[in-house]
Amino acid sequence: MTSKTCTLVGAPVQSGASQPGCIMGPDAFRTARLAETLGELGHSVSDTGNVSATDLPDVSHSNGAIHDLAQTVAWAKALESAAFEAAQSSDMPIFLGGDHSLSIGTVPGIARHWATKDRPLFVLWLDAHPDFHTLETTSSGNLHGTPVAYFSGLPGFEVYPPLAAPVDPANLCMLGIRSVDPAENAALAEREVDVSDMRAIDEHGIAAPLRAFLERVREANGALHVSLDVDFLEPSIAPAVGTTVPGGATFREAHLVMEMLCDSGLVTSLDMVELNPFLDERGRTASLMVDLCASLMGRKVLDRPTRRF
Repeated sequence: MTSKTCTLVGAPVQSGASQPGCIMGPDAFRTARLAETLGELGHSVSDTGNVSATDLPDVSHSNGAIHDLAQTVAWAKALESAAFEAAQSSDMPIFLGGDHSLSIGTVPGIARHWATKDRPLFVLWLDAHPDFHTLETTSSGNLHGTPVAYFSGLPGFEVYPPLAAPVDPANLCMLGIRSVDPAENAALAEREVDVSDMRAIDEHGIAAPLRAFLERVREANGALHVSLDVDFLEPSIAPAVGTTVPGGATFREAHLVMEMLCDSGLVTSLDMVELNPFLDERGRTASLMVDLCASLMGRKVLDRPTRRF
């Protein structure tokens, strides 16, 4: 793999989730030697530290279930700017979460950057959940369930920052989905989003839908943002997440995805989200996520050190 300039951006967001702990995620990735691992693979790595969001807007919504709306909107604004700047100055911005509401900021910032290059942004969503709720449809009030609906341009997000470059729903691919609410199901079907749930993966494997999606990205000369949620993985190998759903991707399936993404040469940015170190076991989830990032960034099977999990 060609050497890249990688910018690590910490996003200690936990306002979008219901369980505290994701605020510690960025430093857990650092402790698991993410920067050193990427450096050993020949990449040039800079760490810009953690973004902060202290200027809370005066916003509200009629859905009484929603919590921490002002904090989440503040994070969205701060991370959109940070993502745009990181994309302008490096080959591979990597955003260290933090709960998945960070994508309310990171994806729009990345999309704005690629719009200036006249290239469409595609998004690979590796998650147990589609996160396709609007502010009206969420019953939990957890805003980490809203980013994809928002950056895809669905209505009902007037209190979120205006989008400079919405992501076309046709440019989305979701892998590993296995927990979908009825309102999300209807919205996904209406927009014909490319979704491969775990049943489809069980029946046909994980390589075929990913290969087809990557071909679409290549044909469109698109840039590819990957959003990797810990709960994409089987909880027995990645326990450090507050939204565990049984039946996730296995160790080998996850590494195969990352190796295929590496081989494609299409990935231009990455979210690593929902790591809750408070729920981890001796850092095993953080280490696995770093290993997956290493596979994305060029480490091959025979190069991977053996670790006891």
